Amino acid sequence: MKQLLARHKKEQREAVAQITALKKQATKKNKRAILSQCADIQSSLNLRQEREIAEFMGNNGTLNSRVTSADNESSDEIIPEKLLASMNFVSSELPQPVTASSPQKPKKRNRAKERLAKRQEKLDAIRAEALSEAAVTPDYRAMEEETIGKLLENRGLTVHEVQPDGHCLFRSLSDQLALRHDIQVTVEELRRTAAQYIRGHRDDFIPYLFDEETMAVREVDDYTLELESTAMWGSDMEILALAKSYDSSVEVLTAGSAPITFNVEGSGPQLIVAFYKHSYGLGEHYNSCR
Repeated sequence: MKQLLARHKKEQREAVAQITALKKQATKKNKRAILSQCADIQSSLNLRQEREIAEFMGNNGTLNSRVTSADNESSDEIIPEKLLASMNFVSSELPQPVTASSPQKPKKRNRAKERLAKRQEKLDAIRAEALSEAAVTPDYRAMEEETIGKLLENRGLTVHEVQPDGHCLFRSLSDQLALRHDIQVTVEELRRTAAQYIRGHRDDFIPYLFDEETMAVREVDDYTLELESTAMWGSDMEILALAKSYDSSVEVLTAGSAPITFNVEGSGPQLIVAFYKHSYGLGEHYNSCR
């Protein structure tokens, strides 16, 4: 038994030397394989030695038999407990294989969430800038309403608001014709009347049809067709055409400039409308003045 134990100790120390030599040869690429090989060497050696001890004890008596008399035990006697303890001592001296822990994977970036966050930052910056500008920007709407309100007050007039859409000029003039000329006329009829007058007096309206962006003059027939068949906004052309058609001057009150009168020589009762640039969300707008 002493010879078996001595051989086992020698094998364990040789295994230590072999494992140490292998670890010194390890690189980043083969480190995991080397560590696995070292663990296999140690494990197979331990299993073989335990099997040899079991076989030896089986041939020389029961593993679990104990000597009851301490006096009969000598310090040189080999018993299973001492043998296993000796093996454990040798094993504890061996360098333990280091398990290569797999690197922790970084959390996957949520790029969609990052884009939304950046977009929200931009919106917040734009909103803050808009609020900052609004704090120092004049309130043009309030200024316009105040100016036109004073003009009307000085002349004893009030505003009759009409629906703010593409027909607002024609609705305002329809209200004025009913009020001052006692003529009931629809928006559609006013559009046709203006279109007919423009087609009949082409030369008078060609300057209005010049497009500065395209540097070309728009065809009268194309323009009047759109005027009659769509909700195209009315302009100075339509005011002049209707003023001529009803033989009446049309006065346009506006903030920031003197009133503009179309067809001054008209003999009928004057029609009065107010023109707004800032007071309505859709942009330019006309109201009737009563």
